Amino acid sequence: MATRAADEDDNPAVDQLVLFKNRTEGPIAIMTTAAGAPIENQTTITLNKRLLFNEFLMDSLTHVARERIPERLVHAKGAGAFGYFEVTHDISDICRAKLFKMGEKTPIVARFSLVVSEHGGSDTQRDIRGFALKFYTEDGNFDIIGFNTPMFAFKDPILFPTFVRSQKRNPATDLHDPNMLWDYLTTNPESFNLFLLYFSDRGIPDGYRHMPGFGIHTYQVVNNRSENHFIRFHFLPDAGIKNIFSEEARRLAGFDTDYSTRDLYNAIGTGNFPSWTASIQVLTESDIKNASFDVFDVTKVLPQDKYPLKPLGRFVLNSNPVNYFAEIEQLAFNPANLVDGILGGPDKVFEARRLAYRDAQYYRLGGNFLGIPVNCPLRHRAYPYNRDGVPPLNGNLGDIPNYYPNSFNGPVPYVDNNVGEVIEIYQDKANNYDQSRELYVNELDAEEKKRLVENIVYSLENATKFLQERAIKIFKRIHPDLSARVKQALRNTTVNCQCGDN
Repeated sequence: MATRAADEDDNPAVDQLVLFKNRTEGPIAIMTTAAGAPIENQTTITLNKRLLFNEFLMDSLTHVARERIPERLVHAKGAGAFGYFEVTHDISDICRAKLFKMGEKTPIVARFSLVVSEHGGSDTQRDIRGFALKFYTEDGNFDIIGFNTPMFAFKDPILFPTFVRSQKRNPATDLHDPNMLWDYLTTNPESFNLFLLYFSDRGIPDGYRHMPGFGIHTYQVVNNRSENHFIRFHFLPDAGIKNIFSEEARRLAGFDTDYSTRDLYNAIGTGNFPSWTASIQVLTESDIKNASFDVFDVTKVLPQDKYPLKPLGRFVLNSNPVNYFAEIEQLAFNPANLVDGILGGPDKVFEARRLAYRDAQYYRLGGNFLGIPVNCPLRHRAYPYNRDGVPPLNGNLGDIPNYYPNSFNGPVPYVDNNVGEVIEIYQDKANNYDQSRELYVNELDAEEKKRLVENIVYSLENATKFLQERAIKIFKRIHPDLSARVKQALRNTTVNCQCGDN
């Protein structure tokens, strides 16, 4: 598994420069400055010359310090590719969005990422993974910013800064600190429903091609009769879900930190296009009112025995980026990118993400980040009233009026008497011990439970004693067997450490 890409003759990731040379004939052009002035051979040497008069040197030296933009706070390390989404099953009775018309084929870009890991981290690190899709629809861009788990870590968005900081580096030591992680987890036990998956075999996918994706939010959608339905998105890899055990993941990290990125690039480059089957869980307004729990709680899953999966379509990734920075690093997602027929999630996490993602893109990419080609709508032209600011401006909308309303034929809004509004909901505090218990008892076999405990202890043994005790109490609320196993494993670890000191 670890060496499969290196052993194959076709290895587009390794041979990228060779492939470029093979499809071009000689140097492709005369070298120029950024302003287009041809560069004479003597200017590529600076020894014993006047440096300030060397435009090639000045152009290169002043640009190189500006080649990096702020790293994403979370989801910094990732890979992406382009493809299409095709609808295979009619859901017009549920949602009127044009991208879900039977047979519709929509261009997409996908980005898969690690949540906590920095840009130079390892693809085989134990971490939650991001699973984000941008659909370039005829009504504008629609973004699903999901995860490889069907649930999220918290219900109240005020916990987002705490959640992130507790898993990032200690501000004093600049090291990842298990006390910070376990302090957060034991103070906010609603996150255990996700972190049981995090510590299970699902915590390290075997590359992105074998990783599922979930929208996590229960989206409100409307049909042509303006009837409300509520759906959750599921994306299951057609190649099957596969994961890597901890020991193998640590071995891989020692010699290929870009394991998943390389695997995705090579698969697409050799024509082995990865694909995912898309399904939805569907709820009516009656289902919402009669549910025994908050179906908008992102820390919970919707039981499939009550809300079975309904097939929707399939997406295929068949094109690698030509330039990673331009097309993937500058790729900007936002849950607020919605289209007619899809109103978004009524929950507070969705509402907060609408601001947080937009603000993050302004910080990273500037006020005109939607003018970057990969973020532009592909199937129609955008006509906002925003002007000026840091490039790219893409013509800055020429001589069109820059204020609304106006009397001079500037763009006007369309009229829709059936647009619908996101419903107002009341949400109580998260409590998902029942779902965590269900996962532990009924979804993990004996070997998976064994590895779950090993992975928990691998992290928890480095936390201070009172945090270990708090964690054990929470594990007992999930299931006494889990608590007992973790407690015993911690005790054995302590004994082994003491023996090793003697």
